[in-house]
Amino acid sequence: MDTNYARVFQDTGAVDKYEHVTYAPGSYASRINERQRAYLRALVRRAFPGVRPVQHDFACGTGRAIRSLHGLVREAHGYDTSTDMLAKAAEVGTRARLHAVAADGPVPRPAAAEQGPALVTMFRLLLNVDDTVRDRALAFAAQALPDPDAGLLVIENHGNARSLRHLRARRLRGQRWFAELSHDDIGRLLERHGFEIVERRGFSMLTQGWYERRGLDRIARGVDSAASVLPGADRYAVNVVYVARRLQA
Repeated sequence: MDTNYARVFQDTGAVDKYEHVTYAPGSYASRINERQRAYLRALVRRAFPGVRPVQHDFACGTGRAIRSLHGLVREAHGYDTSTDMLAKAAEVGTRARLHAVAADGPVPRPAAAEQGPALVTMFRLLLNVDDTVRDRALAFAAQALPDPDAGLLVIENHGNARSLRHLRARRLRGQRWFAELSHDDIGRLLERHGFEIVERRGFSMLTQGWYERRGLDRIARGVDSAASVLPGADRYAVNVVYVARRLQA
């Protein structure tokens, strides 16, 4: 697959397609986003009952994860290598300080924020890049969350290797856009950077094709909505969110 995220999204046409086609109302991605938004808002209320966290959204794109938490964080910072993505984030009303970061070189540092807990979020990143970029992203998170009491890391895997999507792996392996990550892959990545998974939730059991077939889309929405609240369904979900905390040194 093409893992050069910066190159792909240094183009206003690609950014517009991402925001208005991939996430068009009623689309597969937008339905997942709706479920994730409800979960994230409940998570923040539950995990940070006293002081609202500062959000650091790495590879923020058009700011979707930041907008999901409007009103629940003290302040928000979005980081991206694509200036076109950042421009679109501002255009669609993302309330955050937006930071352009380099695609390589020293690991970007989290913006200075007032004292208190932090929430680091990473959506639609890990599956789309190589190990170097994944390690870079987790090194950023480790700076923002230096110890277990510093806050939480929330990351997304939108291609779980144990899901229904895996049935297409043999046929599509080698295609530039197809990749998979297993729960073990995510666990090893987090452990390598001093994190442990404390919670996991699935948001789609079925693949995008179900949502694009007339008559099946309603069934798919019902199945996925139910699965997103059923214990254990995350093991085989296509789209999975992991909540992690730093390990004790």
